[in-house]
Amino acid sequence: MEKYLVVGLGNMGEEYENTHHNIGFMVLDTIASKMHLSYAIARYGNISGFSIKNKRVILLKPSTYVNLSGKAIKYWLKNENIDIKNLLVVLDDIALPLGLIRLKKKGSDGGHNGLANIIYELDTHEFSRLRFGIGNNFKKFHQIEYVLSKLTDEEMKIVIPRIDYAVEAIISFVTYGIDYTMNFFNNK
Repeated sequence: MEKYLVVGLGNMGEEYENTHHNIGFMVLDTIASKMHLSYAIARYGNISGFSIKNKRVILLKPSTYVNLSGKAIKYWLKNENIDIKNLLVVLDDIALPLGLIRLKKKGSDGGHNGLANIIYELDTHEFSRLRFGIGNNFKKFHQIEYVLSKLTDEEMKIVIPRIDYAVEAIISFVTYGIDYTMNFFNNK
């Protein structure tokens, strides 16, 4: 059975729940909820998983904090013997409007410290990522406060249906691959 690793970036702890930076965790939690899965505490994070179309999907929420996520990803790719082409990283992106998702199969870190650490640890920028727009509604030099702030009720009205859309994109990635998924889900 072919294996996939889907990683949602975020920070562990109550104080980070429903923050802009925890969109990756929120997406994975939605998958787990829809599929009635629970997480187990494991090395470098919380793990869950499911099977679909004869493929095994491992969900990982790293416990290393966003900016050090690469260590957890590197460990689980090796531990589960998963090919890097079957890695999908779900992360927040201030360069995209709130709720817009964009899939890419490679690229730079775009100024995202978590992505920079993953690229460093894996020694490649060639892995798939689902970037989830959180907007850039912050004053100059206040990016850190913004990404660590809670999503407002108004933002949640936009984000929640888009999280469902991101979940569909993840299932498509596993089932049909990155090229089909990019063509179908980007720009919608």
